[in-house]
Amino acid sequence: MKLHRTKFQEKLNEALKAVLPIIGIVLALCFTVAPISPSILMAFLIGAVLLVVGMMLFTLGVELSMTPMGERVGTCMTQSKKLSVMVILSFILGVVITISEPDLQVLAEQVPSIPNLALIFAVAFGVGIFLVIALLRMLFGIPLPCMLVFFYGLVIALAFFVPKSFLSVAFDAGGVTTGPMTVPFIMAMGVGIAAIRSDQHAADDSFGLVSLCSIGPILSVLVLGLIYHPESTEYIPEQIPDINSSVELWGLFAEGFPKYMWEMAVSLFPILVFFGIFQIIFRGMQKRTLIKIGIGLVYTYTGLFLFLTGVNVGFMPAGNYLGQVIASNPYRWIIVPVGMLIGYFIVLAEPAVYVLTKQVEDITSGAISAKAMSLSLSIGVSVSLGLAMIRVLTGISILWFIIPGYGIALILSFVVPKIFTAIAFDSGGVASGPMTATFLLPFAMGACVSVGGNIVADAFGVVAMVAMTPLITIQVLGLVYQIRSSKAVSSMQPAGMGLQEAFDLLGDDEIIEL
Repeated sequence: MKLHRTKFQEKLNEALKAVLPIIGIVLALCFTVAPISPSILMAFLIGAVLLVVGMMLFTLGVELSMTPMGERVGTCMTQSKKLSVMVILSFILGVVITISEPDLQVLAEQVPSIPNLALIFAVAFGVGIFLVIALLRMLFGIPLPCMLVFFYGLVIALAFFVPKSFLSVAFDAGGVTTGPMTVPFIMAMGVGIAAIRSDQHAADDSFGLVSLCSIGPILSVLVLGLIYHPESTEYIPEQIPDINSSVELWGLFAEGFPKYMWEMAVSLFPILVFFGIFQIIFRGMQKRTLIKIGIGLVYTYTGLFLFLTGVNVGFMPAGNYLGQVIASNPYRWIIVPVGMLIGYFIVLAEPAVYVLTKQVEDITSGAISAKAMSLSLSIGVSVSLGLAMIRVLTGISILWFIIPGYGIALILSFVVPKIFTAIAFDSGGVASGPMTATFLLPFAMGACVSVGGNIVADAFGVVAMVAMTPLITIQVLGLVYQIRSSKAVSSMQPAGMGLQEAFDLLGDDEIIEL
């Protein structure tokens, strides 16, 4: 019981550390350069409370349920040693888990040119295919950088033939697909598959699944853009609710609770069915572990519907309104540093970021700390928000940012240690979760309305920008780590001995200490 209370306290502290800076920034803006109505401010504050409680329960639930489920699936699939079984299961899992992803539902609601179901199933199909490709890469030890160069080359080539109304949405789809539902399961599955392998590169290859699964949606939406020609691509912004009393304010949240409870039930149900069938076929899990997973799923479900109610009802209107007010200011350029400041802190509130940074720290035995990862992600997302706001103000095509950005990231992938490349490309998808889709995207949309820009071409794409910059910052972190390690090993290197031989003389613990 005491251990349980300690876990709750730990998760609550993590949630508060993530959310309080965002609340502070929004309040500072509200009382200075961006005055907003008291009703929207109250909705934002109630949303923030739900966000904290939701994050606390979600992160605890993931630890108890999604992680052991994913590891179990990965381990059993690899132990079966039947390639056909592994391929079929990976494809089904990819489709099922993507349809369950709440971020994708949020994006689909906001895209005017594609029907919701068409977008969701196109993206799910893309993730299913690329989860199979990621699995085959792990099993056969194919270098990740080579695959990334090939597939991103294909993405850039297709981008030149697709209508503008599909371009930003396609890159956004790659970011939102890898959210709080997908990341814990897929990353844990990678760890489970790697656990079966006994070679020295198994830990490195346990990362990279999320990065490849982020490419699938981009390609599938680009292909959809080539074959699907909608009648209208005009985006009609949602009206910001006009709240006149506390009763009306409560009414908004009262409407939101059953809606998101139902959405999360629908989202979790396919995963439960998949794991239930999987458990019947493979068995092996103890009753106590299954009960623990069941309790974890209740926490995950409760946390996610509270989180989504908070961000959709409280954060989305506040984000949109703040964007409108700041961009209509005579000094509209101020939106660039404001966006960078929000970006720096908001990434820490993403539920899946916690999962990734913790798993990286565990797998590398502390060689890559969660703190260093968080700082790298914050810097990356801050830069990306600054660039996204410049796009909103100027209307520059997203390709002018995406092509050089991915070019630099892919060049770095051949220089830095393998594990950093895999972690960096995983981080890109993880950084762009529900907070990005429900606060930053409306923020960009609101700003775009004020400057009279094209919302579909200029505001959409903010998720893609958030997904891109961590690829560079985390690989730069890897480059620094590599240089420091080389210097440390060189100082211990006996005369006449090669650098690799000096590394080989060290034990695993000593290398990690470096």
